[in-house]
Amino acid sequence: MRRVRTLLSQPSFWMYLGLLAILFLVALLLWRTYSGDDAQPAAMDVDEAVAEALASMAETSEPAISSLVYRVILPSLVIVQTDMDDEQERFGIGAGVVVNADATVLTALHIVDGASEVQIAFADGSESPAVVTGVDPERDIAVLTPTSPPGLIVPATLGSASGLRVGDEVFAVGNPLGLVASMSAGVVSGLDRDFKVSGSDQVLEDLIQFDAAVNKGNSGGPILDRRGQVVGIVTGLVNPSERDVFIGIGFAVPIDLAASAAGGAAR
Repeated sequence: MRRVRTLLSQPSFWMYLGLLAILFLVALLLWRTYSGDDAQPAAMDVDEAVAEALASMAETSEPAISSLVYRVILPSLVIVQTDMDDEQERFGIGAGVVVNADATVLTALHIVDGASEVQIAFADGSESPAVVTGVDPERDIAVLTPTSPPGLIVPATLGSASGLRVGDEVFAVGNPLGLVASMSAGVVSGLDRDFKVSGSDQVLEDLIQFDAAVNKGNSGGPILDRRGQVVGIVTGLVNPSERDVFIGIGFAVPIDLAASAAGGAAR
């Protein structure tokens, strides 16, 4: 029984089984088409039969891990919009994630720092002004409390970054360049990294380095593991050029540190 269970758990077993199913379907289609006829099947007929068999398998295949992760986090993702006092940048946009049943939102501090007004747009389409109720400048983390929370609140499931390893899959969800609720996928590229904030002497420590694409508008949004659990909050990206675009290195505050920075509001 143990050997049977081991065999069934092997990916190669299911791959071979799928291949056999395709060959069987092709043979069946060709037999039905040409039984009782001396004509030989054309190459086009074979291609069409294979395509039909593959389409049949695709209809019954399981969704990708990334698709499942996206469905899990989407109800908890928010858009953070700000009116700024800075004349050069009159408004800003970032992301955030709902972390408890009170609709408390965790985001990056640099998104709301210096803002005269903060507005949150929830996944159900509702909007609410928000108040900054907690900050941790050393971690670039801010806690937002909406004044008019939505009727349906879906907090994200918070995981832990302590078990992350270099090479683990991660997924970033946010609003890059204003493209709302976008997802990108990558891996953990490094752990315990330090990052010097552009235009400042501040150095953020103990960060997760990852290569899932992030751009302006992703800041404050979550990165997630394969189970859809939040393992970090996006804080910045490295770019040696003057253009504020992603070149393959992003950083996130581990959720363990971000949650503690929020004074326990996220737990």
